[in-house]
Amino acid sequence: MSTLLNQAIEKRISVYAQIPIENGELIHVLRYQKNQFYKPHFDYFSDIFNLKRGGQRIATMLMYLTDNVEGGETYFPMAGSGDCSCGGKIVQGLSVKPTKGNAVLFWSMGLDGQSDPNSVHGSCEVLSGEKWSATKWMRQALHT
Repeated sequence: MSTLLNQAIEKRISVYAQIPIENGELIHVLRYQKNQFYKPHFDYFSDIFNLKRGGQRIATMLMYLTDNVEGGETYFPMAGSGDCSCGGKIVQGLSVKPTKGNAVLFWSMGLDGQSDPNSVHGSCEVLSGEKWSATKWMRQALHT
């Protein structure tokens, strides 16, 4: 990715999330192929080593890079109040279909500064095609 494009993306994320650019980790690009998924998990840390390197992860920006995929939704089992589709299955919670150019911002900590267990999320199974996404994690303080 070109430096100017990367800087523009970083700035846009910072403005939208209201978190300084320097508090962000490097952007990670992820690829999921057919039958691949990522089990529900938290983005916040529970170990001292990672906390010493910029504090807690407070927010995640997940950007979708392709939309030629069936399944592969981002799934939040503790969000919403109804049913949703996750890798071809109907489950309780909220899911976001990966659509090129869209992004999801979610918070791993509440306003009280405590980690939010309701931020649990995962990537549903890809049924066909490939899912490409880019993830930007943002910390409480300057990431070192």
